[in-house]
Amino acid sequence: MKLVNYFAKLIIVLLIGFTGIAMVSDNNGKYFEISKNIEIFTNLYKEINTYYVDDIDPAKLMRTGIDAMLESLDPYTNYISESEIEGFRYITEGKYNGIGASIKVIKDEITVIAPYKDCPADKAGLRAGDIILEIDGKSTSGKKSDDITDILKGYPGTEVVLTIKRPYADKNLKMTLTRDEVKVPNVPYSGMVSDDIGYIALTTFTREAGKNVGDALKKLKEETPDLKGIIFDLRGNGGGLLTEAVNVSNVFVPKGETVVTTKGKVVDWDRSFKTLNNPIDEELPLTVLIDKNSASASEIVSGVIQDMDRGVLMGQSSYGKGLVQNTRDVGYNSKVKLTTAKYYIPSGRCIQGVRYANGEPLDIPDEERATFKTRNGRKVLDGGGVKPDISLKKDTDVSIVKSLTKQYMIFKYATYYADKHAEIGDAKDFRFTDYNDFIAFIKKAGFEFDSSSEKALENLKESAEKEGYTPDIKTYIQGIEDKIEEDKRTQLEDNKAAITNLIEKEIVSRYHYQKGRILVGLRNDLEITDAVKLLGDKNKYQSVLK
Repeated sequence: MKLVNYFAKLIIVLLIGFTGIAMVSDNNGKYFEISKNIEIFTNLYKEINTYYVDDIDPAKLMRTGIDAMLESLDPYTNYISESEIEGFRYITEGKYNGIGASIKVIKDEITVIAPYKDCPADKAGLRAGDIILEIDGKSTSGKKSDDITDILKGYPGTEVVLTIKRPYADKNLKMTLTRDEVKVPNVPYSGMVSDDIGYIALTTFTREAGKNVGDALKKLKEETPDLKGIIFDLRGNGGGLLTEAVNVSNVFVPKGETVVTTKGKVVDWDRSFKTLNNPIDEELPLTVLIDKNSASASEIVSGVIQDMDRGVLMGQSSYGKGLVQNTRDVGYNSKVKLTTAKYYIPSGRCIQGVRYANGEPLDIPDEERATFKTRNGRKVLDGGGVKPDISLKKDTDVSIVKSLTKQYMIFKYATYYADKHAEIGDAKDFRFTDYNDFIAFIKKAGFEFDSSSEKALENLKESAEKEGYTPDIKTYIQGIEDKIEEDKRTQLEDNKAAITNLIEKEIVSRYHYQKGRILVGLRNDLEITDAVKLLGDKNKYQSVLK
């Protein structure tokens, strides 16, 4: 009976919701189709509930249907259940209630990637590399990282008991953590990268992103009166609030400028967003660093800077997300985050990547993209993200480095290193010099550089043994194996600088958190070096913008 009542209420909610949609659709004939399909859906659900051989979980079955329906639209339209609201709060506000640690599943183990400084996990002694075996006595085996994250979130003051397997420790550990509000800064670092060039990193567009970027720039100008330029780092920034994209743009561009316009199906919702305040500085030379993971609000800001010729974009083409999402309440403390419009930046272009494969945008050839003009008349293209004015090759975008990252070899080595070293001193002074130790570690850990080739070769060996091929064939296969190993060693040596940089950042983060990671990155980052050179060459900087 409870299930029937639940189901009846659900159908009423759906009918009311879809009736509202039909009214918005201006009675264009879709109402009958909506009503018909709701009736079919109702009957189908009733038949399953009555006659299906096993008991069903109404919430789970409905969630499956909702997710499948929304998945057919675009990657950004999602249902947010009551249990997921804390995660949604973090995306919009940069804070949530929980233990303050990022986690991932690595080879079926719930692994702590990073505890946040001074948060409950950090205070309790949780470390990167720790494996969570149990939560309040219940096993985490088979759980997804999202499931564990939801469990670990909760009201401030409540406790959670974790059973931890710490690599290289003799026995498992038990920790009691007291949940609290976790705040993650959106500007984790700002400072000088040379005598006269400043640097500001923005990691997400949560609340007060514009204020924090503006405050960081003010501080740099006050502390360095002869400041010659700013590097604004948006690499890896997946976006956030549209209003904060406007506020961040306003730090560098004048008051009253139209930054972005949204256009969607509901004309009454179309809006233009203008800068409302005087900028912190609209003249200081500016470079903006972007990469393939710079998305949404990051693309608005970088696109605005490019369209207005306010600064020079450097790096790799951005992700290509030019869609606007809004949240709507759907009852029982749940929401739907749905795409309601596309956004257009000052030149009139939309940078949405219109082609997707497995939820990821595909590259669009330049000749298939429409051309627009910046204020100075420079050619820019729509669709497929923002293309930088100066393209830079990413030194980590090579197969050997990707393989190391994908298999968490650098992460695991940093766990091993941190177990052997109680401290490393100041982040700026740390240098990793034992590269051979790293090579020995990944070999022992079973690092596979080209697993597809190695697996194919292993299959060939098995076939050769079964079919009794001559010793010459086996010698030939052994020669290929040796060649793969030689190529692996060569690539590890050829990319030593890039790999060492990643090792240093990962190791330093174990002692000095995200700020330490950034400090080491600034020292070794070739893209930062290129940006400093450009800002130091006034003629070249101006020639790019003209």
